[in-house]
Amino acid sequence: MANSLLADRNASPVGKLWVHNFIQRQPELKTRRFRRYDYQRAKCEDPTIIRDWFRLVENTVAKYGIQLADIWNFDETGFMMGMIESGMVVTGSHRQGMPKRVQPGNREWITAIEAINAEGQSIPPFIIGAGQWHLANWYRECDLPGDWVIALSDNGWTNNQLGLDWLKHFDRSTKDRSVGSYRLLILDGHESHHSAEFMRYCEENKIITLCMPAHASHLLQPLDVGCFGPLKKAYGREIERLIRCSITHISKTEFFPAFYAAHRATITESNIKGGFRGAGLAPLDPENVISKMDVQLRTPTPPIEVTAPSTPWASRTPKTLLESQSHSKYLQERIVNHKSSSPESIIQAVKYFEKGNSILIHEGNAGGEKEPDYRKEGL
Repeated sequence: MANSLLADRNASPVGKLWVHNFIQRQPELKTRRFRRYDYQRAKCEDPTIIRDWFRLVENTVAKYGIQLADIWNFDETGFMMGMIESGMVVTGSHRQGMPKRVQPGNREWITAIEAINAEGQSIPPFIIGAGQWHLANWYRECDLPGDWVIALSDNGWTNNQLGLDWLKHFDRSTKDRSVGSYRLLILDGHESHHSAEFMRYCEENKIITLCMPAHASHLLQPLDVGCFGPLKKAYGREIERLIRCSITHISKTEFFPAFYAAHRATITESNIKGGFRGAGLAPLDPENVISKMDVQLRTPTPPIEVTAPSTPWASRTPKTLLESQSHSKYLQERIVNHKSSSPESIIQAVKYFEKGNSILIHEGNAGGEKEPDYRKEGL
C-alpha cells in the first residue's frame, strides 16, 4: 500500500524497516506473536455450542436430582515414560542457542485414567501399561496403594474392554459414597467411552453419561483445565530427579514411584475444585468459559454502514467537564467489550481520566474557570 502511494508520486519505495518504524510511531498499534491453534478446536469455540452444553448439564442435574458430590468427570492421559518437560534454565549471557537437557528417551507409552468429582474428591487411578504379564518388582519396589489398578494392553493404550473394566472400578469406588440415586459422568467422545457394553452397564447402575462437545475438552473438562497439566509437569520433575541420580533408563519399576509422587502432589482438592470452577461446572457458570474464547470461525455478515471517525479515538487527559464525560463513556464501552486482549490501553485511559478529574476538582476548589451553565443554553 505504501509503495503504491509512493509510486503515484514517482517517489522511491519504502525501506526494509519502514513497517517496524511506522508501528513504533503509532501509539495505538503494536506487534504481537500469534499462536498456532487447531482448526477443529477453533471451529467449536462457538458461544451457542457452549451455552447449549451448559443447558444440557443443568437440565440433566435437575431431571435426575443429581447432587454436587455425584458429578464426576473422567478421562485418560498418556505418558512417555522417559520424556521430560521443557523448561527454563539459567545460563551465561554469552551462550548461544537453546541449552540441552539429557532425558532417558524411553518412549514406552503409559495411560492413566483419572476420575474426579465436583467436591474435590478423586478415585484411585487406573493405569494401563504395555505388556503381557505383570512383574512382581513393579509392586514390590514402588509401594503403590493397594486400591490402585494396573492393567495391560499391547501398546499401553486403552480399549473397549479396558474402558468397561475402568467403569466397574469407578462403580465400586463411588457407589458407597454417592449422595443421591444417580451419578453423573462427564466424558469425551472416545470410542471406549461409548461401547454398547459400557452404556449398558451405566444404565443398569444409574450412571448418567454426558458427552462434551467435540474438540472442546480444553475448555469444558475439569481434568484438562485443572489437573492433567500440573500432573505431567510434576512427573517430568520426578524424571529429572532420577536423571540427576544417574538413572538413564526409565522402566515401569521407576515409572510407578515417580507417577505416585506426582499424583500425590497434584491430584489435590484445590486443583480438582479449580478444574470444575474453570470448566464452569461448579458453580455452573457458562460465562466463565465463554469469556476465555477468543477464536470464532463463521461466515462474516456484511457490515452495517456507519459513519466512523476519520481517526481513532486517542485517550488523553480531559480538560473540561464534557471531555471528562466523553472519557467516562469511552471507558465503560471498552470495559464492557474487553475479552482477552491486552488491558494496557484501558489502564492508560483510566490514568488519564483520574488525572483530568483531579485537575478539574482542584480548579473548582481554587475558584478557577467554571464550566459554562449548559442549562441556560438549553443543552
